[in-house]
Amino acid sequence: KPFNLESDLMLRGCLLQLAADENVLLVVMHHIASDGWSLGIFWEELTQLYQAVKQNQVGTLPELSIQYADYAIWQRKWLSGSVLDRQLNYWVQQLAGANPVLELPTDRPRPPVQSYRGASHSFTLPQSLSVELQQLGRSQGVTLYMILLAAFQTLLYRYSRQEDVIVGSPIAGRNHAEIEGLIGFFVNTLVLRTDFAGNPSFEQLLKQVRRVTLDAYAHQDLPFEKLVERLQPERSLSYNPLFQVWFNMLNLEAGQLKLPEIDAEIISITGGASKFDLTLYAAEQENGIE
Repeated sequence: KPFNLESDLMLRGCLLQLAADENVLLVVMHHIASDGWSLGIFWEELTQLYQAVKQNQVGTLPELSIQYADYAIWQRKWLSGSVLDRQLNYWVQQLAGANPVLELPTDRPRPPVQSYRGASHSFTLPQSLSVELQQLGRSQGVTLYMILLAAFQTLLYRYSRQEDVIVGSPIAGRNHAEIEGLIGFFVNTLVLRTDFAGNPSFEQLLKQVRRVTLDAYAHQDLPFEKLVERLQPERSLSYNPLFQVWFNMLNLEAGQLKLPEIDAEIISITGGASKFDLTLYAAEQENGIE
């Protein structure tokens, strides 16, 4: 059931009773009002309220010092003038002359209009390899995110035969203590560009990826839509502007629902959709990197 962004609440809940001792709580949030970080907050607050009701108490949560609207107003005021110019100038320079499309060698031609039909495949890297990657990161002064991004972009370079490889990646956007406890959409999109000209070694590539990602973090506040508006790339219904491949390192606490006298588990639902040509999600698990 779609949301009407003008009139609907951006949160829906429905309890489905399957048996006397088995229920499914179906929670739907529109992405315009929440992000991955928000889910952990939501589960924590739901747990607190449930425990209060269970003890015949009135469930209350601490007053928020600011609301999402306060943040939105502050952002609009702050992201203007010289601050906006500095952020824009970095990205314009960083993406100058970028190849508009990363052409992957797919078995079918790109359709004139994206269908977003997709599927997913999951696998886990051996724990021994995960440990070795962590050791590599410490020796090279890079994070696991940077290593996996560099490896992923290397594969994209190999299969596309394009030396200019651009990947989109999210950043939490919660760089102020006051908004850490807010449910809302704070995520922004970073456009990460890697140059494979001259056939660099992987060590050289890691240094380049480290520099690019750290510079991107330093200029993370420019909303992606403002960047697209400024660059005005050639638009097409067949591919996403600026990048067509997405990389997301999931390092959030997905949240565990710890309710008294209830065994609860989170059920993942896959909708069979793909926002981009290709997406790679990575997450550190106890048995290795998934």
